Amino acid sequence: QVQLVESGGGLVQPGGSLRLSCAATGSTISMYNTGWYRQAPGKQRELVAIITSGGSTNYADSVKGRFTISRDNAENTVYLQMNALNPEDTAVYYCNARRIAVVGPRLYDYWGQGTQVTVSS
Repeated sequence: QVQLVESGGGLVQPGGSLRLSCAATGSTISMYNTGWYRQAPGKQRELVAIITSGGSTNYADSVKGRFTISRDNAENTVYLQMNALNPEDTAVYYCNARRIAVVGPRLYDYWGQGTQVTVSS
């Protein structure tokens, strides 16, 4: 069982920056493909960025060049550095850790509780 705790959200002005953290306990986060998702009011949850267990990264087109996902294995934490924020980035941001075990096979899929990011002047 993996517990994911997000932090770092808040209110920021357009053009500002925030760094979100996703701290994992119960297992090693680097074993999982870990993604940051967001959900704005009235919209579906969407994938923002993902880092695979092997360290590869991928981003939604809307955040490429502005957001960076990274992982600190010693801290067992995944980060999302968000720069040049704009009001369209306002949403609840969720951390997800997922892997498929060969034995079974079995899907391991965990979510954090979310952290609010509000971009407004």
